[in-house]
Amino acid sequence: MSLLLKAAQQSSGSVTAREDQLSLQRGNPYPPEIMQTLFNQQSSLAGSIWILAILIPCSEEKAVVPLMLKVAPNDYYLDVIAQKLGLCDASTVFISRTIGKASLEMRLYFCAPKSCLGDLSSGLLHSAEAVYPKGSLNKRGSYLSGQLIYGDAILASIGYKWKSSDLFYEDVSLRTFYRILVSKTPSGLYKLSRDAVLAAELPAAFTSRTNWRGSFPRELLRTFCCHHRLSEPVFSIVSNPLESLTEFPGSQKKLKVTESSNQVRNEGANDISGSIPTGSRETFSCEVKIFSRCQDLIIKCSPKQSFKKQNDAFQNASLRVLSWLNKYFKKLDMALEELTTCGDVLDIQFDSQLFIKEFSLAVSVYTFWQSIGVEEEDRVLDSACINQLNGMLGDKVGFIDLKGPDSGVSPSNGWLVCIVYSICLVTGGEYEKELIESTEDFEFEIGSGAVISCLESVVTQMSVGQSARFYMKFPPQELIVASAREPSLILPVLTPGGCSLECTTTLLRVTEPLEDRMEQALFSPPLSKQRVDYAVQHIKESCASSLVDFGCGSGSLLESLLEFPTSLEKIVGVDLSRKSLAHAAKILYSKLSTSSDANASSTFIKSVLLYDGSITIFDSRLYGFDIGTCLEVIEHMEEDQAYLFGDIVLSKFCPRILIVSTPNYEYNMILQRSTPQEEDPDDSNHQQSCKFRNHDHKFEWTREQFGRWASDLAARHNYSVEFSGVGGAPDKEPGFASQIALFRRGDECPKNADVTHKYRVIWEWNST
Repeated sequence: MSLLLKAAQQSSGSVTAREDQLSLQRGNPYPPEIMQTLFNQQSSLAGSIWILAILIPCSEEKAVVPLMLKVAPNDYYLDVIAQKLGLCDASTVFISRTIGKASLEMRLYFCAPKSCLGDLSSGLLHSAEAVYPKGSLNKRGSYLSGQLIYGDAILASIGYKWKSSDLFYEDVSLRTFYRILVSKTPSGLYKLSRDAVLAAELPAAFTSRTNWRGSFPRELLRTFCCHHRLSEPVFSIVSNPLESLTEFPGSQKKLKVTESSNQVRNEGANDISGSIPTGSRETFSCEVKIFSRCQDLIIKCSPKQSFKKQNDAFQNASLRVLSWLNKYFKKLDMALEELTTCGDVLDIQFDSQLFIKEFSLAVSVYTFWQSIGVEEEDRVLDSACINQLNGMLGDKVGFIDLKGPDSGVSPSNGWLVCIVYSICLVTGGEYEKELIESTEDFEFEIGSGAVISCLESVVTQMSVGQSARFYMKFPPQELIVASAREPSLILPVLTPGGCSLECTTTLLRVTEPLEDRMEQALFSPPLSKQRVDYAVQHIKESCASSLVDFGCGSGSLLESLLEFPTSLEKIVGVDLSRKSLAHAAKILYSKLSTSSDANASSTFIKSVLLYDGSITIFDSRLYGFDIGTCLEVIEHMEEDQAYLFGDIVLSKFCPRILIVSTPNYEYNMILQRSTPQEEDPDDSNHQQSCKFRNHDHKFEWTREQFGRWASDLAARHNYSVEFSGVGGAPDKEPGFASQIALFRRGDECPKNADVTHKYRVIWEWNST
C-alpha cells in the first residue's frame, strides 16, 4: 500500500492521495453533465437495496450476528459499511482478499486506523502490532480470511465487477458463515461435497471408486490447503521394482481395522492414464508434502504401502493426511504427543512449531459444546425422549422406532445402501419441529465410516422398505447452523438440554458386494491379495518347476507368478468359465509378450496353458505336477463335488504339494457384523444366522468341518496336511478369515498308465 500511495503522489495529477487516508481519488472531478446524468439514472431506480451481511465482533464472547445493509440509490456502498463499523467514511475501511471461491465477491471489511499510514516519504507503513490496540485481533475474521483482521468486521458479498456499472451483491447469511467454517476442516469438506453436513463423515477407507461418494481424497486435500492459504500439496511418485519385494503376508497376518485406506483410486494430475503400462514390473508409492505460503515444509506423509496403479498411491496418501488432520480438528486441544503418535500410525511427520503456527487460530474459532460446559459424551436429550430410551444402540443413539415388515434383505459390511432421511430439531412437544437437513437419495457404503455411526447402526438393523425414527446426540453447534435453512429460527433454542435431534430414515435399496469387495473393506492388504501372496511364498520355497491352478478364474494367481522370480518353468490354469479364461489369456499374453526384456522374472517360464474343463474330471496331461493350488474354489461346488475333487486331485493328479483355501464360515460374524461382542461365537444358533460371503457359494465350512475334510483326505491318500490361513489370527476367535490346508505327498509319485485328455486347450504360450 505504501508503494501505491507514494506512486500516486508522484503521478501527473490524474490520481491524488491524501496523507491522512488510505484511498486514491481522481485528480480532476467528473464534468457536471456526467454527474447529473448519473444521478438521474440512480433516481429512476425502484428504491434502496437491502443486503444481508454478517457482523463478526472482535470479542470472542460476542456472537456472530446477521446485519442488514441499506444502500440508497445515491449512496456508495463502502460508506454504508463504514457507518455500520462506526467509521466516518469509506476511506477508513480495509478490505480483505476474497473468501471462498475466486468468482465470489465475499470479503471482510474492517477498520483501518489513520495511524497506520506512517511516513509515506519513507515508503514504509507501521507494523500491525504498532498500529492496533492490544487485544483487537479478530481471530474469527483472521481465520476465515487467512490474513490478520483487527477490530469488528463485516462479512459481505458486494462490489463492482470489472467493466460493470451495476452494483453486484448477494446475501450472506449465518448459514453461509458457518458453512465456510465447516469447509475449512477435512470432514467438513467431504460433508459439503455430499450436501449432508449432519449425516456424512469423512470415510476411513477408500474401498472402491464405484462406492465412493463425494469429492475424492486428493481433491479434498487440495481444497483444504487452498482454504488455509497453504501451498498446493506436492505429490511424489516412487516406483518400486516388484523383484525387490521380499516380504509376503503369511499365515500370521492379523486383521487390520481400516483406519486409513489401502486401496484408493482417483484421477491423478500427474498420471493421465490412471494405470501403469500392461506388463510393467513396477508398483508405486506416493509421498505427499505440504508447505506453508513461505515454502516451509509442514507435513510429510510417506506411506510404506505400494500399489499397481499410480492413482491408488495418490489417493491412499491423500486420505492418510486427511484422516490425520481430521483427528486434530475434532480435538483441537490434542496434546502434541498424541498428535505425534497418530502421525506415526499413518506414516506422517510434521514440524510441530510450524503446524501450531498455521492452525493456532482454529482453536479459538470452533465453538464446540465443551465451551459451554457440556461434554460430548454427557449430552442429554429432553425428558420426553429420555423416557423412551430402550438402550438398543447403547450410547450411540436413543429410542429407535422401526416400522414396516421385514423383507429379509438387510445390509452388512461392504454393502452399498441407498436411504432417504430427514433430521429435525425438536424444540418441545412431538409436533414442534424444525427441519434441519433432508436428502431423498443418499448412498453410502456400510463399514467405510462414510456416515455418522448412529445412522449406520440404525440402517444395519433395517431391511429394504422399512423406516426408522430415532433421536441423535448433538453434533457441534456450527454443524447444525451450517445445515439449517433458517438459522435465526433455531439459534434461540439451540441448547442440548432444551431440544433434541430427531432423524427419520427409510432404506430404499441395497447392493450386495462381491466377496472380494466385502473382504477388502476390512483387510489391508485385501484378503484376496493375502491368499495369493501366501501361495506365491510357498511356491518359491518349494523350488517347483511346474504348477497347475485348479479353478484359476481370471488368472490372478498366474498373473502374480509372472511378477516374482520363481523356479517355475510350466504353469497351467483350469476352469469351467470361458469368459474368465479369455480374460486370463489376455492378461497373461500381455505380460508374457513384454517379458523378453533382460532380467524379467518370467523369462524362466517356458510354457503356459489354459484349459477348459472340470476339476472333478481327470486329465492325464496334468498328472504329477510339482505343486497344485485351489484358492477359494471348492465352496462354489456342491458339497459332494468338493469331496469328489479332493479324492481325484490326490489319487489321480498326484501333485507333490497341494494348497487349498476356503472361507472360514465362523469369521462371517465379523464380516457381516451379525453378532454383538458379548455373544458366544461358538453358538450354533448364531452360526445359522450368518449369510454366505457370496451368493454363488454352495456351502461354507467351519474350522472343524474343513479340518475333518482335509485330515480324512490326507490319510486316505498318503499325504500329510498342515493348517494355516490369512486374515485374523490362529490364537484369537474366530480364527482365520480364509482357512488353508497344505498337503504334502508322502512318497514318490506313482506311475499312471491312464492316458486320457478330457480338457480343451483354450490358449497356449511357449517361450520359443
